[in-house]
Amino acid sequence: MQEQLIGRVISVDSFRVMIELNANVKSLFKSGFNDIYEIARINSYVSIPVGAEKIIAMITRVKISDETELEKSENSILLPKSKRYVVATMIGTIDNYNKYIQGVYNFPILDNPVSYVLRGELEVIFDYKSKDSPIDFKQDYFLSVGKSPAYSEFDVKINPDKFFNKHVAILGNTGSGKSCTIASIIQSMFRGQYQTTDGIKTLTDAHIIIFDTNGEYSKAFQFEEQELSARVNTFTITNEGLKVPFWFMNYDDFDYLFEPSQLTQAPVLKRAIALAKNAEQVESVEVSKLLAEPIFNKVLRLINLLEANDKDLKLFIIHELADLIETLQNNDNSSVVQIKIQLDALHQAKVVGNLNVEYGIKGDISSSVVNEAYIQLKKITDVIIIESETRVLSNEKDVDIPSFFDFQKIITEYIDSAINEIGSSQAKYKEYLSSLKLRISSYSSDERISTPFMLKSRGFKDSLVVFLTYILGGNLNSENGEETEFEKYRSQGSSVKVAENRSQITIIDMSLLPYEVLENITGLIGRMLLEFVQRIEKVEEYKSLRGKIPIAIVLEEAQNYIPQIERKKEHASISKRVFERIAREGRKYGLSLIISSQRPSELSKTVLSQCNTFIVHRLQNPEDQNYVRQLVSSANVDILNQLPILPQQHAIIMGDAVKSPSQVRFNDVMPRPGSDDPEVFNQWLGNSNEVNIKKVVDKWLKNSI
Repeated sequence: MQEQLIGRVISVDSFRVMIELNANVKSLFKSGFNDIYEIARINSYVSIPVGAEKIIAMITRVKISDETELEKSENSILLPKSKRYVVATMIGTIDNYNKYIQGVYNFPILDNPVSYVLRGELEVIFDYKSKDSPIDFKQDYFLSVGKSPAYSEFDVKINPDKFFNKHVAILGNTGSGKSCTIASIIQSMFRGQYQTTDGIKTLTDAHIIIFDTNGEYSKAFQFEEQELSARVNTFTITNEGLKVPFWFMNYDDFDYLFEPSQLTQAPVLKRAIALAKNAEQVESVEVSKLLAEPIFNKVLRLINLLEANDKDLKLFIIHELADLIETLQNNDNSSVVQIKIQLDALHQAKVVGNLNVEYGIKGDISSSVVNEAYIQLKKITDVIIIESETRVLSNEKDVDIPSFFDFQKIITEYIDSAINEIGSSQAKYKEYLSSLKLRISSYSSDERISTPFMLKSRGFKDSLVVFLTYILGGNLNSENGEETEFEKYRSQGSSVKVAENRSQITIIDMSLLPYEVLENITGLIGRMLLEFVQRIEKVEEYKSLRGKIPIAIVLEEAQNYIPQIERKKEHASISKRVFERIAREGRKYGLSLIISSQRPSELSKTVLSQCNTFIVHRLQNPEDQNYVRQLVSSANVDILNQLPILPQQHAIIMGDAVKSPSQVRFNDVMPRPGSDDPEVFNQWLGNSNEVNIKKVVDKWLKNSI
């Protein structure tokens, strides 16, 4: 033990110690009985024994200080004596059972001896185990993601459950290696072979969805190994296959896309969408659902006039209701038949009373006839009025139900219908709504927007089932013999290896998506995935499957989806709201986020505050550096001082997914994402390839979205 000592503690605070090295320690290494050990080197470890336990500290600073001892002698010249000091951050504890625990609960005292770490201690810190031992997937850190620069023989490992369960942030300047880090970790997972009690297993049922802003990930998962390629079966959705049915949008989505004014246009738009969706649901058995929306509202308006004392007004109401018979003639539902019988009675009352309203001739009519007509009218009222309030509430809910409606009729019919319901000042409202109608019409005619949202679609059977299966990389089998656009693309247009097999990775290439709809598309897909996993347990046979269908979403260039500052002053970012909700609630249902960004200071604080693992590459912007320091434990502040000088492929990894914070050199990625820097000067030397501009433009115009 004495040979292992290198110094003593001279200062202690809540997470940092200062160590004075022994006078005989002159180099970065010390020779031991079995090996040569590193000491006093940045990122290396020291061991501080406290009772039967050992505190492990990472060296973050080394310095030397010259001190001169003064003596009362006029004839002597004193030379300064050098003392060496080490500042180290306490990161973990090796307990009585020889297990490494992240964090410190017993602190050293002054003059506490300090030792270099032995190989056995490093094996405990890096969670080294025999490959033949079954893996405890909840507790073990078994997935190697890279090497420790300070101890190159040891792998830095993560626990995948802890990595994916509680969200991850991967941050760094452009070109620092974020894309390669994501690809490397995912590749390592799929290439790994895992020892279980049932034998060796590989990943076969993963669900990873990558929002690829720059179109660079498809190359990273086109494996050369035939077995791996078929098993992962990567499904890349390019601009030709990127379609999200508009009828899946809730009102918030429409509001963000069309930007109606909140005081005048928004309420009318919301009502118009409710009318459109309700018009498609004509098969409901409720009476209020059996009547077309304009007829139903006409009945309600007449009902509101029933209490009038004016006999002529009552007779007018009777006449108007009698005229509704013709509208209902072709509906044989029993409830509607009852209404028709009662309306017939009203019609007879009109004839008996010699009322020829069509010609404006008023005849005498006995009060008993009017009263009888009134009683018959009340019977109709009793059938409908009970549901009138329910109808209003139902319509509001209908706005958010993912059911098909004819988008073109929003412009041509339902906005006007919503205005007509207002009653007064209709001309003013039509004037106020003209700009909104023009905006919606322009979106419908703009192929860049109408194509990905399928604004001209006529809908298709089980559209929500087909879409979720498509996004999750499932096998699409058309039951009615007619292929949808999604089925055609997966079987013919995509690069998927085996169309019949499920894909474990879905890459959504958003590089050609118009910026105006980027947030709507990503937010809509994210919301549909969240609502899907939330509803799994609602099915009786799946009630025990909460969180048992885990899905990981990778947000590349996440500042585009979850900005801290709203881009539209009057409308909150729709994708930001969705992913903040996933960050808060997704863990319970097995839906996790991997956030990648080069500008952490521009990201939503809510999302980043929910991340429990951080991988930080080189950051040179002081604002971004300070922002990251505020997000992580203050115990990691000294380690984060290395951020401006980290080389490519290196990063600081910290959080629940690793045993201790450390610098790591990530595993080489093969194949690489398409994120390599262009060879500018070499191309300018005459080694560039000729590009036929016409071919590029033709492809541009043909597939423009």
